[in-house]
Amino acid sequence: MLWAAAGVAALALFVALEITARRIGVPGPITNQLQEVIFAPRPGPLYAGMALMMVVLTWRQRFIATGAAIGIDAVFLLVRWAVDAKLAFGNGALWVILGCAVIAVTRRTGRERVLLLKGVGLGLLLVAVRKAGDTWLLITAKTRPTVLDQYVATADQALGNPSWVAGRIVAATSPVSTQVLDFVYGQIAVAAVVVALYQMRNVAVERRFPSHHLVRTFLAIGLLGPGIYMIFPVVGPIFAYGVGASGTGGGHWALANLWPDVPPPISTPHPMPYDGATPRNCMPSLHTAWATAIFIHSRKGPRILRFAGTFWLIATLAATLGFGYHYGVDLVAGVVFTLTIEAGLRSHERGWDRSGVQLVLYGTTVFAVLLVSYRYLPMQMAEQPWVFGPLVILAMTSVVYGYVRTISPWEPKAAPARQPQPRPELV
Repeated sequence: MLWAAAGVAALALFVALEITARRIGVPGPITNQLQEVIFAPRPGPLYAGMALMMVVLTWRQRFIATGAAIGIDAVFLLVRWAVDAKLAFGNGALWVILGCAVIAVTRRTGRERVLLLKGVGLGLLLVAVRKAGDTWLLITAKTRPTVLDQYVATADQALGNPSWVAGRIVAATSPVSTQVLDFVYGQIAVAAVVVALYQMRNVAVERRFPSHHLVRTFLAIGLLGPGIYMIFPVVGPIFAYGVGASGTGGGHWALANLWPDVPPPISTPHPMPYDGATPRNCMPSLHTAWATAIFIHSRKGPRILRFAGTFWLIATLAATLGFGYHYGVDLVAGVVFTLTIEAGLRSHERGWDRSGVQLVLYGTTVFAVLLVSYRYLPMQMAEQPWVFGPLVILAMTSVVYGYVRTISPWEPKAAPARQPQPRPELV
């Protein structure tokens, strides 16, 4: 019932996004997904989705599925090369996922059908959420003509303008730092899939999914986060105070060319107009949210996975600030946002009790208070940084502490080792 309800809710959201996107003159997530059956796709998400789907298959079936995907892609590449079209791969992965859906309906029954359909749904959801996120970003750019960067930049003075500091550090250590951080920032979905595959490594043997895994949190963040962008549209320091990036923003749209060399002055903030192409995707920082989720879920893995989760979190924080994509207060909101979602998903899976309800309500309250403070108290935060800076960090830390204190008793306890029995003495 839960999977069915989630599927219906996701379908309703995608249909709503498709309709909204069509009204503003751009293709929606459903159209983009259907086009990738034939036309050149973005390769990463499709093969990552296929990898997630294959956790329900046996090793023999995985080899067959992988070979089929590569073979189909080889045919598409040859055709595209022959007609001088854009060379891209990924169609094969989508065909394999859809083929497994057909096999589940026509060749499987009972629990085996349900398990295979869950795998297919998981793979398609990862891809579809990416498409939905891209559509959300287009909608924010088209429907929010003004942004609140001046408010956030002013509030960020309480934390010492960390984006400006990190931007100068990254510039001083380039090109090594920029290459490493750019890879980490762009491949966060791959890192999530690696952790998720470890969590689901026994699905094919046990014939069931774990009760809670990273993909659930990852998808929830991707579906809920962009809704906050509509309420609190922010483009980021490199766009509002710099030259822009990725071919959008900056120029005459920027308030001034200050980032990262000159911290913004403290002055009364106002909403500022911005172009219709740059996404308003800063508040909260979803890259920080996703990296935090990866860190949390990697704690139960082997040492190398725990190290990788820690590295990905630190490097993602450095990239979001050092590239000028986010303000420091965005990151604080992203951490609180993730812990609240994670607490809600764990509480739902375990069964709601007083501690779970309190944690979710507390995280939601702190998140709301942070956003209200950034919007309506930025001048007070900038003029009294020694008061509001510690308060912002303390608010985030309190949610972290509450999460750890509440979740720790829910974790399964390891069975005590059996004590060796003494050998009887020979008489």
